[in-house]
Amino acid sequence: MSHPGQPPIPDVPEVDIDDAERLISGGAIALDVREPQEFAQGVIPGAILIPRGDLPERIRGEIPDTSAQIVAYCAGGVRSAYAAETLAGLGYTRVVSMAGGMNEWAEAGKPVATAGQ
Repeated sequence: MSHPGQPPIPDVPEVDIDDAERLISGGAIALDVREPQEFAQGVIPGAILIPRGDLPERIRGEIPDTSAQIVAYCAGGVRSAYAAETLAGLGYTRVVSMAGGMNEWAEAGKPVATAGQ
């Protein structure tokens, strides 16, 4: 787990849940990179669900615009940092990782939807 101010991967931009919410409200794409069994615990409304291991094969079909603003998240913020690194390697230029992940998002009372809504 990362410490505040210390992203799990150097050079991967990280935002807190409030900044993530502002970005998503402003049109950024919420990208859930958790595993399918975790989706049942709830998702950020409108999120695209692609497990981290499936990103290289699926991302272009789901998000073809490599300049789209993307907020990647997982349960706690580590897998999303690795996902952001993967996406940068695939040419995506505006990807951030949400520190604290879905756990912190839900604990803060932010909007949570059932997967598929």
